[in-house]
Amino acid sequence: MFSVCTVSLQLRQCSKYFSPLIASRSIQQAVRMSTISEAIIKDHRELKEYYNEVVNNPGNHDHQDRYGNQFTWELARHSVGEELVVYPAFEKYLGEKGKAMAEEDRKEHAVVKELLKTFQNMKASDPDYVNQLQKLWGPLSEHIKEEEERDLPTLEEKLQTVEGESASMATSFGWTKAFVPTRSHPSAGEHPPFETAMGLLAAPIDHVADLFRKFPKKKVSPNPSTE
Repeated sequence: MFSVCTVSLQLRQCSKYFSPLIASRSIQQAVRMSTISEAIIKDHRELKEYYNEVVNNPGNHDHQDRYGNQFTWELARHSVGEELVVYPAFEKYLGEKGKAMAEEDRKEHAVVKELLKTFQNMKASDPDYVNQLQKLWGPLSEHIKEEEERDLPTLEEKLQTVEGESASMATSFGWTKAFVPTRSHPSAGEHPPFETAMGLLAAPIDHVADLFRKFPKKKVSPNPSTE
């Protein structure tokens, strides 16, 4: 069992493995977002950009590996950030409807995480590399569409009744993304607090391993050696 004290201790221990530069950028980007919806949608657009860079550059394995790693890094952090910040807000502000929305979204995340786990262990030189990413993008794109057209507008309507709450959530989302795993770990589940504790244990390993992965040089890279 993980107590609140245990989780807090793990967070302090994990923080030494994270790049302060990357944490700062994640938070600054979130602060610039005036609503949680804007923060989420920004991530969605970046994921689509990284996906296109992989799919539209056949034969350029170095380019595909870099953007495949960037895609994995962003999607893993984004997914856990939603599970820890956004889905609890569905349940808090939208009642039974929000609980149903959150559970549906968690189930969709579980499917995507399993597909991402396979993709993140592949190289661009693997024959099924692009196929696996496309297989992942199918359910992910449907999930994104549902969030943007149904879930987020419903949540924002409720958040408008609490001054500053949406902006505060956007900041929390940025903070959370700075301290969660950067790879898919389906066994951790999608429900806090268990997922939170498991994530804090996995995150340092992921962040250290990122130092040895290739990322796009012109992007906000999780690898400080490319700065």
